[in-house]
Amino acid sequence: MAGIRRRARIVALQTLYELDYTKHKVEDAWAHLRAEKTLPQEALSFSEELVKGVLQNKSELDALIKKFAPAFPPEQMSTVDRNILRLAIFEISFSDKTPLKVAINEAIELAKEFGSDSSPRLINGVLGSITTERGVTR
Repeated sequence: MAGIRRRARIVALQTLYELDYTKHKVEDAWAHLRAEKTLPQEALSFSEELVKGVLQNKSELDALIKKFAPAFPPEQMSTVDRNILRLAIFEISFSDKTPLKVAINEAIELAKEFGSDSSPRLINGVLGSITTERGVTR
């Protein structure tokens, strides 16, 4: 199950990256990734839920990033790191479907795979600060 959900998070990250980096419409980005990726419907649904959640809560997510990473404002952060944080913060703060430790670990793994050498440390630090201050324990 973890492998499928990780692949769904990767598709969500790639979709958010495309939307952040280009002026494509959400529907076009989804069509493009669905044609490329072979994921079960459950994984596609989870990925779509993540993307929709991030897009609907983007201003709140970016405000949290600004608050907990003041030296790295979202608009100056790498596109990959910004979207990994958005995904993880959405899962931690706006969704109750993923245990806290799993959301953080998955974000760090995405950072190791797609980010720079310093990305995992940044992601871990920001998410740790958010969960500590906000008292998230699930």
